[in-house]
Amino acid sequence: MDRRIIPLIMCGGAGTRLWPASREVRPKQFLSLFGKRSTFQDTILRVSDKALFERPIVITNTAYRFMVLEQLTEIGLEADILLEPVRRDSGPAIVAGAVFAETRDHEATVLALAADHVVGDTAAFLAACRQGLVVASSGHIATFGVEPERAATEYGYISPGEIISGDVRSVAKFVEKPDPATAAEYIKAGYLWNSGNFMFRASVLLDEYRNVDAGSVQVVSDAIDKAGRDLGFVMLDPESFAKADAISIDYAVMEKTARAAVVPVSYGWSDVGSWHAVWELSDKDGQGNAAQGTAVFEDSRNCNVSTDKALVALEGVDDLVVVATQDAVLVSRQKDANGLKRLVARLRTVAPEVTESHLKVHRPWGSYQSVDNGDRHQVKRIAVKAGGRLSLQKHHHRSEHWIVVRGTARVTVNELVKIVHENESIYIPIGAIHRLENPGKILLELIEVQTGSYLGEDDIIRIEDDYQRS
Repeated sequence: MDRRIIPLIMCGGAGTRLWPASREVRPKQFLSLFGKRSTFQDTILRVSDKALFERPIVITNTAYRFMVLEQLTEIGLEADILLEPVRRDSGPAIVAGAVFAETRDHEATVLALAADHVVGDTAAFLAACRQGLVVASSGHIATFGVEPERAATEYGYISPGEIISGDVRSVAKFVEKPDPATAAEYIKAGYLWNSGNFMFRASVLLDEYRNVDAGSVQVVSDAIDKAGRDLGFVMLDPESFAKADAISIDYAVMEKTARAAVVPVSYGWSDVGSWHAVWELSDKDGQGNAAQGTAVFEDSRNCNVSTDKALVALEGVDDLVVVATQDAVLVSRQKDANGLKRLVARLRTVAPEVTESHLKVHRPWGSYQSVDNGDRHQVKRIAVKAGGRLSLQKHHHRSEHWIVVRGTARVTVNELVKIVHENESIYIPIGAIHRLENPGKILLELIEVQTGSYLGEDDIIRIEDDYQRS
């Protein structure tokens, strides 16, 4: 079969099941949990074989657009990036991807994948995609049902029906996440885990969606027709897209269609839905302990440590998760994912900032991190990528003093344009129109000392901006 598949990577979620590492502004699909690459990058690389796949489509939201672009650039790949103006769950997102895919190829076959899943066996994954392509070409909507390794309660299940071809079966029914006893019965009955990944001809998926909600398909199609393009992104029309009903693709289509098929797979799949899942997928020492970052274990077993900088030492404990970021530390039991969900819900009421953002804030030009705060001062560490520059801006309430510690800066202060080298500094008075640029080939790092009566990030008046934020 010579038809290729268009990957549709779903990259707009903002779950906190891996808090405090995963937060609203930088969720788990962009984190490096198992090495140097994020799960988003691994997902894109998995579908990069041009013999089988066409140029991917990534659907995400405006807040993540530059992280998507940066992470694609890091692995040397490109994609069409669609931006949802509001979140409407997976149903309208997949409709948007299918409609856009049809603008590229009226007979498009689409593979919808979550950006935050892990696959251990790429060869088996590709073999499953080829099976799915055959089934999708015959008019089915194929889902990938994972052969269970245990009686999991964190996944939905699929009951396979009649044989369609080879190992592929029709779907007898989808069932919700079970309790432990029910999960054990499902395993005995041959049920499969529902991975939430799908393959379909775009036209078939859209026809089936129209059968249950033609209005949402129409307004999402309108959002594609009226989409704008900015800095290479496809920005879906906000007014049209907001009219779509927020619903998952499972509820909208898969549980209602007679075209559902399931491809049984066994390729080391996980949705990485908890720190326990991270531990299961990580390398461990002889006592079952796993660590990302610097950790020391003494008389401890089956523990999982993730730390940004601080050394974590555990003594005389078993089955613990310890996650240390620069502004929060989590200590929890390995297997109580629901407990973490309750904890994050409570944190949203008592300390919402630690569920929303990190101390290190990523921007399209680089990043900044607050290292000290006082009543009338703040110290930040700023990093600007080679060729990057901040907006031309001014502040009403603060002055700034910049000290370059690495690289070379080009600084504009009103009419003055000056090159500032390592171990040199420059002062930005209150109200001065200014801009910071990195004209060099290496990362620019500097220390910024702010002083003034108000130091909030909303005291930025952007006059010009490369990233259309003014």
